[in-house]
Amino acid sequence: MASQQQLKTYLAYWFQLGKKVFLSKDGKELLPQPVIRGDRYSQEFEDCWQKIIAHQGQDCYLEGTEQTIEELLSPTWTITSCARCNMPVPMIELGIQPVDCPCNDLDEWPNSEIPQPRSPINTVVHLSKIQSRLQRDRV
Repeated sequence: MASQQQLKTYLAYWFQLGKKVFLSKDGKELLPQPVIRGDRYSQEFEDCWQKIIAHQGQDCYLEGTEQTIEELLSPTWTITSCARCNMPVPMIELGIQPVDCPCNDLDEWPNSEIPQPRSPINTVVHLSKIQSRLQRDRV
């Protein structure tokens, strides 16, 4: 079962590549920009996430996919890495995988020449870990 945090990361990565979320009931398209601001998700992304959660994921789906966010939150689905592009993708836990990766309609993807989508990084914590490793290795 995909957790809300895994699903949030999944959407954040695909938003960074320009994929939208469609809210069928409202007829709205969501594509927050920017997705990341500093060491956290942007307020635009957080607002978008709250709209999706307010709908409980019903009739909300990522562009290029068939399953709803509500379905992805059920025990039937999990989020894993695409074998082709290493992006997070939904996979059915048991049975036949009915869909392709959302990357299948992106031109020239995967592309190792551009920065890859990512999660927010707390640079203070990250640099502190590097510093600790360097100090440990000096001894």
